[in-house]
Amino acid sequence: MVELPGDTFRMGDAFGEGYRADREGPARDVTVAPFAIDATAVTNARFAAFVEATGHRTDAERFGSSFVFHLLLHPAAEPHVLGQVPQAPWWLGVSGAAWHSPEGPGSGLEGRADHPVVHISHDDALAYCAWAGLRLPTEAEWEYAARGGLDGARYPWGDELTPAGRERCNTWIGDFPHRSERPGGRIGTVPVTAYRPNGFGLYNTSGNVWEWCADPWDRDGRERVIRGGSYLCHASYCNRYRVAARSHNTPDSSTGHGGFRCARDLTPEGPAPA
Repeated sequence: MVELPGDTFRMGDAFGEGYRADREGPARDVTVAPFAIDATAVTNARFAAFVEATGHRTDAERFGSSFVFHLLLHPAAEPHVLGQVPQAPWWLGVSGAAWHSPEGPGSGLEGRADHPVVHISHDDALAYCAWAGLRLPTEAEWEYAARGGLDGARYPWGDELTPAGRERCNTWIGDFPHRSERPGGRIGTVPVTAYRPNGFGLYNTSGNVWEWCADPWDRDGRERVIRGGSYLCHASYCNRYRVAARSHNTPDSSTGHGGFRCARDLTPEGPAPA
């Protein structure tokens, strides 16, 4: 984990680019106390160790299904499609989709031990944190850490999405949601240490997978905040890979682009021994 000293920083959208319903602004000064946070999202390997130690069954496993992006559906999973999400038909409800079979029955995790675990609900993330003696970051902690020390920047590395033409995060390139223009048409997650870290040493705080935070989205406390965007974010549809961007989901929901990273408090040092 990366230990951060805490500070007062400018939180929120400083460019007026956020979605009104997401309530990203106004930009304001927020203070966070010292804390530690994972340098990366929790990987498949780390989550597998948790499951091996505890026997935990994720919400996706208990409910019997989760949501898979249509271009990632495993051929063997086609008979297991339950239907499309009406407002987002690229999402398919798939029986048997879960963290260990992320593209549905027939898929697996070979070669992806270092990829972020997905199909993780907020409740699953809390269970992992309890086992590991950790917690989820608050939304303010997450944004402070994601910014990497840059004041008010759009992204963890600055204001340009591809500085000097260099790709810095795993988001959608192409005609969303129909065609990827990446080499070989690649879509989906990449290793948690792909791309350069930010100024604090955190990886992939823009793109790859959405990450759960501890905070409730609304006063009713039902839905929870998610941060960071994912491999499906694109300016034409979901410009939420900016560090100020935010969204939400119900705590028992899981998808093929939803994961998490952990945090913990830093205990203040006591007085020196006499």
